[in-house]
Amino acid sequence: MAKDLLRLKQIFKKTDGRCHICHCRLSFDNHGKTGAKGAWHIEHSVPRACGGTNHLNNLFPACIGCNLDKGIVSSRTARSSCGNTRAPYSRTKKQKVKDDNTGTGILVGSLIGLIGGPWGVVIGATLGGMIGSENSPRV
Repeated sequence: MAKDLLRLKQIFKKTDGRCHICHCRLSFDNHGKTGAKGAWHIEHSVPRACGGTNHLNNLFPACIGCNLDKGIVSSRTARSSCGNTRAPYSRTKKQKVKDDNTGTGILVGSLIGLIGGPWGVVIGATLGGMIGSENSPRV
């Protein structure tokens, strides 16, 4: 039982608690509870009917409606019908992207600020860091 709960948590955290198809917010406690707010299923990215496995890299959380509508089409096709090109990032991945963007913004801002001397570097780095931080994924 504890192993099953751990696996559910791993799958749920892969997308920071969002449907990997439509990106809606899911409720961990409502796994498999049809009709409940944020209800979700474990969805096979590559359907088992098409050779997909139960390996963790093939399993994603999906709201029940998206999971049932997807059928045996690819995840890419299902996401495109919702206007999405990828699954939502995990919380860890979002933080890494934000940190990378902030660091790049500071570096670029500093280099541009060199034109204005020492104060230009400080102001450029500050503005670059702010812009880089704001230019990060939300889902």
